[in-house]
Amino acid sequence: MNMYLHELKSMRKSTIMWTCSMIAIALVYLSLYPAIFSDGAHFKDMLAGYPASIRAVLGVTLDSVTTLLGFYSMIIAFVVLCGGIQAMNLGMSMLSKETRERTADFLLVKPVSRAAVVTAKILAGLTVFLITDVVYYAGASVIASIVKQSSYSGGLFFMINLTLFFVQLIFFAIGAVVSVFFDRLRSVLPVSLGTVFGCYIIGALVAAGKDDWARFISPFRYFDYSYIIQNSRYETPYLATGAVIVIVSVVTCYFVYARKDIHAVS
Repeated sequence: MNMYLHELKSMRKSTIMWTCSMIAIALVYLSLYPAIFSDGAHFKDMLAGYPASIRAVLGVTLDSVTTLLGFYSMIIAFVVLCGGIQAMNLGMSMLSKETRERTADFLLVKPVSRAAVVTAKILAGLTVFLITDVVYYAGASVIASIVKQSSYSGGLFFMINLTLFFVQLIFFAIGAVVSVFFDRLRSVLPVSLGTVFGCYIIGALVAAGKDDWARFISPFRYFDYSYIIQNSRYETPYLATGAVIVIVSVVTCYFVYARKDIHAVS
């Protein structure tokens, strides 16, 4: 419990920063919605002039782009990108910081198992994501209720926002398993940014194509918001793939960390 609370305390400032940043993105873009709705025909004509590949990258669906949910499906992509960076950075620093900050000796001489250490850190990370996402969802819901021009489905709005948590879980798990193999990184930020932006760019390239199998490469393409709006459900193959990535990564993290040599501070 002490490790769990210590981790939460150490991540307090970054959690506030990421949460406020995500809400700010939603506020800036959703504040434009009333003007876009009032001039919807012109907005659609402008987007129709874009190549289909560009519209796919931006997540634009012409039939629904002037609805609140259709417009929000473009905004959430940027929020999810922020969430992915937050999660990957947290996952990579979770265990590697003990070596990097030379606190591994102090931690591992305590009467707790290595599995307990990993568990406390994973639970702290999950708590951070829940706090971030719940606060963001509350803020986005308030903003959406203010700018809406007609009724919209609260259930679909929740499903779209829930993808933020799913993507965070995937990148957090990937970052955690990377941290147990490369625990001597001087800084995790360049690696986490490179990985997340790399996946985002790959996802953009995949969106411009027609190959559904290529979507498995990037977690950002596991959730098609137009599909969610039309079918009120997620695509099972991609949801299952994300679950497999999380489970395999977490199990690997436990297995490797329990058996690896933790170098003493010299």
